[in-house]
Amino acid sequence: MSAVSEVALAPQEPAYDVERVRAEFPILAEKVHGKPLVYLDNAATTQKPRAVIDALRGYYEHTNANIHRGVHVLSQRATEAYEGTRERVRRFLNAASAREIVFTRGTTEAINLVAQSYGRSRLKAGDEILISALEHHSNIVPWQLLCEQVGAVLRVVPIGDAGELLFEDYEKVLGPRTRLVALAHVSNALGTVLPVRRAIELAHAHGVPVLLDGAQAAAHQPVDVRALECDFYAFSGHKIYGPTGIGVLYGRRGLLEAMPPYQGGGDMIRTVTFEKSTWADIPHKFEAGTPNIAGTIGLGAALEFVERIGLEAIAAHEAGLLEYASGRAAEVPGLRIVGTAPEKAGILSFVLEGIHPHDIGTILDTQGVAVRAGHHCAMPVMQRFHVPATARASFALYNTRAEVDALIAAIDKAKELFG
Repeated sequence: MSAVSEVALAPQEPAYDVERVRAEFPILAEKVHGKPLVYLDNAATTQKPRAVIDALRGYYEHTNANIHRGVHVLSQRATEAYEGTRERVRRFLNAASAREIVFTRGTTEAINLVAQSYGRSRLKAGDEILISALEHHSNIVPWQLLCEQVGAVLRVVPIGDAGELLFEDYEKVLGPRTRLVALAHVSNALGTVLPVRRAIELAHAHGVPVLLDGAQAAAHQPVDVRALECDFYAFSGHKIYGPTGIGVLYGRRGLLEAMPPYQGGGDMIRTVTFEKSTWADIPHKFEAGTPNIAGTIGLGAALEFVERIGLEAIAAHEAGLLEYASGRAAEVPGLRIVGTAPEKAGILSFVLEGIHPHDIGTILDTQGVAVRAGHHCAMPVMQRFHVPATARASFALYNTRAEVDALIAAIDKAKELFG
């Protein structure tokens, strides 16, 4: 495989060199409608550095083969690279064992895996699953399906006017019928950082396991699953500068070993007869069929890239951007920020008086500024704040204050066009 690019391998410098980081992302040189691209849709998906692009190209040019059990050289190379990423993910999350790392298509499939494997084998009528009112649809709908299947009840912890989790209500809702807690680590719609350590500690005091949806957290702050003491943790590769179609489920070893397979097929079996089949050890028990080998290798390159820059440095850079953007946005007449919790990640969700968010997104695009407009797969959040949608600017390690200024200028243009 090709080496990680120069910026990723260079010693970390005292100052965050955002221009040097930006140079590693070819797409940032693009122009949109004749204007430099200002990409602020990172909560939906991030752009890819050369290290990841090179890893994908290198796999297909030099390594392409199916993994596991192959005796020829290409298969051995592919298997080594694939399983090497599993070990890199283990280190990235500080999991106790690589056996606790299951590759999925993304956060959505990871949560569905837990719902259908852990949930269907453990929950029964009258049991309760607890989520928050901040959740992405991917951490709502799988539990609704499970509740319909087994007769369980979905309980929802409300949020306050700032978009913060109401922890006193969490304490009240968590009860003797609670069998699982599933929470976002960071809200994709508002950027709220949930108090997951406290939530896990309280749930465990009641003997309740906790799943964390880390899709919006893993690229923006260090994640230590052993320090958090969570039971499951899920994240997606494409939100941490890796390819689409690859994700991770971390699960505590004892839980994964006790869970039945999620899907059946090749590579997840030990033996097969027409009368009965037996299953492979974890994590392979949950990885039926030929996986996204190239995507997995690309994820490994993305994690190496992020780790070389440093998640602490990334978090500080993005916090500075959010603070600057929030201040600039507050100066715009008629603009209201939706989601002002004290603990926030780099997401600025807003509405403009008299302009629909979809129109905001369209006008900003004409200025080269890419934001997301809609309900952000979080319809209950929009209902809570009595808005049909918001415009959402979300920041990443390559964004700059100049790009925030371009965002504000484009918002001013929208206001001008709508009078």
